[in-house]
Order: sequence, then C-alpha cells, then structure tokens
Amino acid sequence: MTPDKKVKILATLGPATRSIDDVRELVENGVNLFRLNFSHGEHADHAERFGWIREVERQLNQPIGILMDLQGPKLRVGRFAEGKVQLKRGQTLRLDLDSTPGDSTRVNLPHPEIIDALQPGMSLLVDDGRLRLTVTAKHADAIDTRVEAGGELSDRKGVNVPEAVLELSPLTEKDRRDLAFGLELGVDWVALSFVQRPQDIHEARELIGDRAFLMAKIEKPSAVQHLREIARLCDAIMVARGDLGVEVPAENVPRIQRNIVRTCRQLGRPVVVATQMLESMRFSPAPTRAEVTDVANAVAEGADAVMLSAETASGDYPLEAVSMMSKIIRQVESGPDYQAQLDVNRPSAEATLPDAISCAIRRISGILPVAVLVNYTESGRSSLRASRERPAAPILSLTPNLATARKLSVAWGVYSVIDARMYDMEHVCLNALELARAQGMAGTGDTVVITAGVPLGQSGTTNSLRIEMLN
Repeated sequence: MTPDKKVKILATLGPATRSIDDVRELVENGVNLFRLNFSHGEHADHAERFGWIREVERQLNQPIGILMDLQGPKLRVGRFAEGKVQLKRGQTLRLDLDSTPGDSTRVNLPHPEIIDALQPGMSLLVDDGRLRLTVTAKHADAIDTRVEAGGELSDRKGVNVPEAVLELSPLTEKDRRDLAFGLELGVDWVALSFVQRPQDIHEARELIGDRAFLMAKIEKPSAVQHLREIARLCDAIMVARGDLGVEVPAENVPRIQRNIVRTCRQLGRPVVVATQMLESMRFSPAPTRAEVTDVANAVAEGADAVMLSAETASGDYPLEAVSMMSKIIRQVESGPDYQAQLDVNRPSAEATLPDAISCAIRRISGILPVAVLVNYTESGRSSLRASRERPAAPILSLTPNLATARKLSVAWGVYSVIDARMYDMEHVCLNALELARAQGMAGTGDTVVITAGVPLGQSGTTNSLRIEMLN
C-alpha cells in the first residue's frame, strides 16, 4: 500500500474510462474512490463501471469506495416556438404553467412549487446564472419578471431560485429508481443533491437504511444556513461549488467552503471539495496556475478529499488530471507549515474515551517519530475520530468489515486493510506490527502506535493504546 498522501482523490467515471485497465491506472496514480454520476449515462453503463472498480479492488487487494451521485430535481424552463429567444435588459418576461411553446414575452415554467414560493423582489437565475430575472408580480399560475441581465435563452435551460426554500423533495422519481438500482448494485456512498433542509436527510435515510452511507451536497443557500444540523445527520459532506457558485455570489464561495470544511472537521464528518478543480485539464494536459492554487488551498484548509468531475469522466486527459492532483496534494502535505496549520484549526475533543485516545495519538505522533498509527475498528468510527485529529503519521485501519473499509476510503489519512484476526490484546499488537510491515508503512526499528477496544470485536469500545517498536 505505502500511502504517499493523506488527502484522498474522488474521481468521476464516464465515457473517458473505457476498460478495467483504465480504472486500474487511475487507482495506481492516486484515486481512492470513484463517483458514478447518475445525471448522465444509462444503468447498464454504471453497472459496467461498477464491475470494473470491484475487479480492480480485487486485483490490488485494496478497498475502493464507490459513490453514486443522484441527479436531484432539475428545475428548467420549457421550450420556445423557435428554439431560442433573445432577452434584453429591462424587458418583461412571464413564466407560467402553460405548456405552449414560448416566445420573447413568456415561457413555460413547469414547476408550480417555484411559483408558490416566489414573491415580488426575489431573483431567478437562468442558464447557470447567465441570465438574471427579478419577480415583479405573482399570480396563481404565473409570475411576471423583469430582465436584469439578458442574453440568449433556449429550450430547457436550468433555473435557480436562491432566495426561496421550495416545497420540493430532493428525490425525484428518477432518483428513486436510480437509488434502488445503485443500492442493489452495492454502492458504498449515496450523494444527495440539492439538499435544502435537515428533513431532506431524514427522507433519504428512510429509503437508504443501512445499505449505504449518505453524503449531503451543499449547493443551496438554505443548506448553508442549516449546515451544522445537516452535517450531524449525514455521514459526509460535499462542497458542490458548481450550483453553489450560481446560487450565492461567486466571491462568497471561498468563505463558505472554508466554513464547511471547518464545521465538518469539528463534527468528525469527512468533507469533499468538488467542481471545476482542474477544469482546464478536460482539454489540456496541464492545468492553469489558478487551478493548482485552488486544489492546494482546499488541501491546506483541511479537506478530507478533493474531487475530479468532467476532468476524468469525459476529458481528454483523465490520467494526467489524477496525476497532477496527486502531485499538488503531496507538495502541500510536505510543506513545513501544513501540519502546523492543521493543528491550529484542531477542534476541541469530546469527553469520551475514543476522543481522549485520538488526542493522545496525535500528541504522541508529534513527539515521537511514529511511522504509522494502527487502529482496529468495527464500524469505522474510531478511525474517523483519529482522522479528525489530523495526526502527523498515517492511519492504518484494520477492520473485519469490507463495507467499513470502503466507507473510510474518503477519510483523511486513513488506509484500510481487511483483517478479522482479533484474539487478545497481545495478538492484536503482534498482528498490527506484522500488517504495518507487510503494507510497507513501517520497517525495522520504527515506532508504531496501536489502538483497539477491549473486549475486542465490540463496536464503540476503543479504550486501549500501545506503543511498540518493530523488530
């Protein structure tokens, strides 16, 4: 295994990945888990890629997480009689429930929930924010708007409503079909799009149960407002900067990103920073300097993982994008101030045995030349608490549960091995040292810190710590 970075890479699969060999190359260049984007592609396509990932996992004997990303409710205008219109600043435009093709004065908005929620003075953003409208009047089946920023508007362009909370489930009928399919396949993570409120998490949980872990995508202003409660209810958070950057002023996104990363670390929830991180590498073998800085900043802020979207799904240089992201991560992590910055932002521990032990191993790894921290875990919770501390040494998580190992593929600094050999504490220590050597994470003379729960095999009982030297 010999991990050379602590921040993980989540890569999206798509048409650019054509075989098992392509998937294997991506993993060998630094990918830790994969995203299947259900906004695109057929079920058969996703099933094939799922099979490739599982085969590479078997070949490399390395747990690899798989995240299915649900499309969520896409709000769009209807169609135009001529396919498109030109809107001018200051003109009026009515959006209504009439399905008749539109023109430059009106167009269908087939979403009564938007009309119900909007009030005069509120804004609508159309076509990824390229056009901006202000509501001037509201009717039972229509709203009148004034065009603030005009341009060309064509069929089925997206609509964002940043100032209103819509009475709309984040799970459409398509999402429910996709979710049933993904859970049947055996995905490890489900990403829920367009979360607005904590109750959206409850709705998804009822459908998912314990069959997968839940990641909430923060891309709505209302989700930012309810961030802490949403994060407490789910297993991880994604900073989905694409739609977030449309719904809030672009200059606010960096501050919101930092706040989300900080909040997730406080709560011990893995956080993924996503969207357009190396966007130019869709068509270029090298990124812009601004993109490199963007990835570096996310790493320095303490993100657990960074994500590649179109760069690996449909770009011309997927392998180069992964390799570049790995290089950026390693460069930041090797910097003299990286660990110091993580320590400055370290959250307060809770008054529990696992947190006390997690704090201790962070302090120990900063005092002694610890090669690796070995943690036995059933559920993965103790490894996540150790990860939250951002210790100087990598974390080798030993678990008998493959699902737990795949879950932890998104967590900062955690690398998992499936191991069910738990007898007594003495055997645990010998086994931990043997596996640390076998994984290339420690050698003769190295110091190894080992944590486990006694009695062994019971979830949530981490209560013991040993410091050993590998002979």
